Amino acid sequence: MAKGGQASTADLDAAMQIALAAADSARGFTSPNPPVGAVILAADGTIAGVGMTQPPGGPHAEVVALDEAGDAARGGTAVVTLEPCNHQGRTGPCSQALIDAGVSAVVYAVGDPNPEASGGAATLMRAGISVTAGLRAPEVEAGPLRAWLHKQRTGRPHITWKYAASLDGRSAAEDGTSQWITGPQARARVHAQRAQIDAIVVGTGTVFADDPWLTARQPTGELAAHQPVRVVVGKREIPSTASVLDDTAPTLVLNTDNIDEVVEALGEYTDVLLEGGPRLAGAFLAAGYVDVIEAYIAPILLGAGASALVDAGVHTITDAHRFRLESAVTIGPDILLSLVPESSAPGNEE
Repeated sequence: MAKGGQASTADLDAAMQIALAAADSARGFTSPNPPVGAVILAADGTIAGVGMTQPPGGPHAEVVALDEAGDAARGGTAVVTLEPCNHQGRTGPCSQALIDAGVSAVVYAVGDPNPEASGGAATLMRAGISVTAGLRAPEVEAGPLRAWLHKQRTGRPHITWKYAASLDGRSAAEDGTSQWITGPQARARVHAQRAQIDAIVVGTGTVFADDPWLTARQPTGELAAHQPVRVVVGKREIPSTASVLDDTAPTLVLNTDNIDEVVEALGEYTDVLLEGGPRLAGAFLAAGYVDVIEAYIAPILLGAGASALVDAGVHTITDAHRFRLESAVTIGPDILLSLVPESSAPGNEE
């Protein structure tokens, strides 16, 4: 804590870390609004309030944090993952809420790219509030706000292709068996991820081969509070008894193989997970619609069986879809590789 009633650099950095965690916990519940986290530091630099964006129609992160902080917000500092909004929607502008609360400073990570909501920083400064932008911006852009920022900047949903494969790139054994290529820790992470996204996409081939439920489940086996919309793509009619057609979660069946049509039909969603199968993944890659790859690589060798990817539009090595590694982490016995297109970077989506 800095002297003289001001938040120190360490205070601000720690507060942004807490705001990031709050934003992450809001994922899956805020769409179409961004999952934002906010922390209010009292004048002495101590934490007075923490907030996250509530479901649509509810208060934004700053308002939740201000309510928790109460009078301690006066003369304090607001630390927010996204520039406070400046417009009247179903809720009032967060910039005005911060002014009314009497904060003396606002620190945020990323500017709001939405022209209808941006301008909060300028409003705050006109009110005499100190404003600082960019704290932990790369981490925030690559974290909870990634999909929402992508949607704002490109107009289409952010699509993550997730797959599991053996060391030799097989997604199933020669006899077609594919369950449990990866370990329980990796499977648990996938379910936690499903509970944070808007939609999950598979092809009809996956439905016929595996009859997946495509739900988000807790380690106990119980359903998670949030379930993604299940999307099935392809021209084959799936049986009425398919698990994806039960009433556990909404299901959208798209009777098309045209990937442009699929992405257009997904336009109302922000964060989309592409799970299967190899031909559908190849079509998304060939069309340039894969924004992140999450590859779970298991320490097994199969030698034969289905490939994780088919027909991606590559005919010579110069046509290869090139990605750069963002992270590599061990999850139980498996390795999770997270990759983005080689030409892209957070905040610079094509």
